[in-house]
Amino acid sequence: MKVQLINGSPHQRGCIHTILKQASHVFAAQGIEAEEFWIGKTPISGCLDCKACKKSHRCIFKDIVNQFSEKAAKADAFIFASPVHYSAASGSLTCFMDRLFYSNPSVFYCKPAAAIVNCRRGGASSAFDQINKYFGISNMLTVGSQYWNQVHGLTPDDVLTDFEGLQTIHTLCVNMAWLMKCIESGTASGVCIPKFEIPLRTNFIR
Repeated sequence: MKVQLINGSPHQRGCIHTILKQASHVFAAQGIEAEEFWIGKTPISGCLDCKACKKSHRCIFKDIVNQFSEKAAKADAFIFASPVHYSAASGSLTCFMDRLFYSNPSVFYCKPAAAIVNCRRGGASSAFDQINKYFGISNMLTVGSQYWNQVHGLTPDDVLTDFEGLQTIHTLCVNMAWLMKCIESGTASGVCIPKFEIPLRTNFIR
């Protein structure tokens, strides 16, 4: 089994990398492979609502979003992690997730997911809620912990002194590993993922 750890920070080896590295150790202890995927510093376009992806399940922009979509299809679980910018996830991660989830949502169905955010001081809860919204609209299984998945630090060394935050992430990863194993056992026993109906759409104004 494999979990993808998405680093949504512009800093490849910053605070987000530090907490994801801690998470990878927990998964390793549980016998689960964890791979960190950094979205990079190259500007990521937002969605243009061109609808081309509805036929190809790929975005018309040939960039890191399509690269990760291929990885997502083979992954068993996900953690999307971001620094807090203006009480929200980073702009790059927001554009990345908008296009990723819109272009190929089926690769996420019934897979465990969680958000992790890091900030120096405030805004963590709203950024955490923002990322979780993607899971709730994609038939995913949102994994919780003993507290909201946030750590605090201006530098990577600061993050390592947030003992409550580190414990929260540890518990999150243990919970996710347990759920992944439950899904694996269920699938092996013949319990298949649900077959979803075609979504109905009702506009508020009609």
